[in-house]
Amino acid sequence: MPHIEGKAGPGARTSMPLTVVRPSDQVFPFTAPQKAFNMSVLQPLTPADLETLMAVQREGAIAGLGHIFPQETHPFPEQQVLDGWKREIADPGVDCFVIKDAGRVAGFAATRADELLHFGTAVSTWGSGLAGLAHTELLEHLRARGHREIFLRVFDENTRATRFYLRRGWVRTDTTTRTTFPPHPTLRRYERRLP
Repeated sequence: MPHIEGKAGPGARTSMPLTVVRPSDQVFPFTAPQKAFNMSVLQPLTPADLETLMAVQREGAIAGLGHIFPQETHPFPEQQVLDGWKREIADPGVDCFVIKDAGRVAGFAATRADELLHFGTAVSTWGSGLAGLAHTELLEHLRARGHREIFLRVFDENTRATRFYLRRGWVRTDTTTRTTFPPHPTLRRYERRLP
């Protein structure tokens, strides 16, 4: 799923199959997931990862946000997004990550202070659990940085992402902004307290 101004999206997968049964309205607790060999799925993003990351993000943007950004009239802004990642990698105030699955780039994430700035996983991993693992690690990262109240922004029309966050304890607020990318859809702020 792409990042275009702070929206974050779901998607997920682990190298090991998972069987999880959860009621759709259950809030997932903030606990470390059970992972094989205790390996992190988050790794620092480097310039060498950008080509693969852009392919993952482009595919997710088209699949997950195509109804918000119709490709015929508002194609994925490849150069703007790439330039944004380059700036953020160089910015000491932004922590940029790739999400790895079986050693391959399968997603991306970034935090800035108390904000979950970017988050998305490869379309091929959606529904597999990878996004849940990465989300938990991102919360651990933000907590380790001293943050107890965090936020993100997600497109109102991105129902897949909003369901993902609501199930994980994020709270929808009335605060909205508009993305700078045409057609300028609404981004809504979600907040979460960390233990």
